Amino acid sequence: MNYLIEYAMFLAKALTIVIAIGAVIAMIVLAAVKPKSHKGELSFDDLSKEHHDLVEDLHQEMLDKKAFKLWKKQQKAPEQNLPKLFVVDFNGSMDAHEVAALREEMTAVIAIAAKDDEVLVRLESGGGVVHGYGLAASQLARLKQHHIPLTVAVDKVAASGGYMMACIADKIIAAPFAILGSIGVVAQLPNFHKLLKKNHVDVEQFTAGEFKRTVTVFGENTDKGRQKFQHELEETHLLFKDFVQKHRTVLDINQVATGEHWFGYQALDLKLVDELATSDEYLLTQLPKRQVYQVKYQLKKGLAEKVGLSAATLVQSLWQQAQRMIVWR
Repeated sequence: MNYLIEYAMFLAKALTIVIAIGAVIAMIVLAAVKPKSHKGELSFDDLSKEHHDLVEDLHQEMLDKKAFKLWKKQQKAPEQNLPKLFVVDFNGSMDAHEVAALREEMTAVIAIAAKDDEVLVRLESGGGVVHGYGLAASQLARLKQHHIPLTVAVDKVAASGGYMMACIADKIIAAPFAILGSIGVVAQLPNFHKLLKKNHVDVEQFTAGEFKRTVTVFGENTDKGRQKFQHELEETHLLFKDFVQKHRTVLDINQVATGEHWFGYQALDLKLVDELATSDEYLLTQLPKRQVYQVKYQLKKGLAEKVGLSAATLVQSLWQQAQRMIVWR
């Protein structure tokens, strides 16, 4: 009898684990198929206050009570109504999907910025798709249309599409060993035609329009198609060069639009940047004379994203319990 009771308890526990795992999977699937909301939250964090609190905490930690009180008395009250510096971070990926947040941040800044305010974009990107970075650059160009000064700071890299964005700025600052430039266009794709032909596999492609497809992955590429594709790359490069030259007139565009990249030291000599400094250094120079806010737009996480990690953890825990139960029997 005891054996039957224990066996029944084992089955009950096993069934509970199976149901729990099934419920978690069902919840994730339902959340994934539910139409996604693109609503997000916009925040303005007071970096001036954060810096003031940090300095005060450090002095309180390092000084004795009497010296700290004396230091605090000597501090001037923060000035009111200082011009503002809005700080925006852009860490660009290959497809530049971060532009969705950037457009919201630019709209918010334009809505509240006064004539003496400024925007600092801390830019990090090695570039990516042309249309994505073209849109990102256009978002920064909106600031110029509203006569809001823009400074771009590059601590690590602003190359290709990243530099397309940077050149919009009234001033570009870069760390000494940041990578800049790469004003060029590149495209590459594998071609499996010979492999497929060897294995007697045909690929049929139907198009309307002589150059609807120029080069393909599976079909046999022609010299005419390759020439057309190369011509398209050259046209894109010309547009890129014209865009950079229009926004950064001090450049010798033929010297820098070779697809090469340079470190900050070299970029300064080539006038790709205006000053060597990190974003931290620039912020420290602005804190005494501006009220500094970080502007950030974040999309709200969907249910699938929220429960994904915890669900995976739960499933793993339940599976471990099941394994222990099996071993125990």
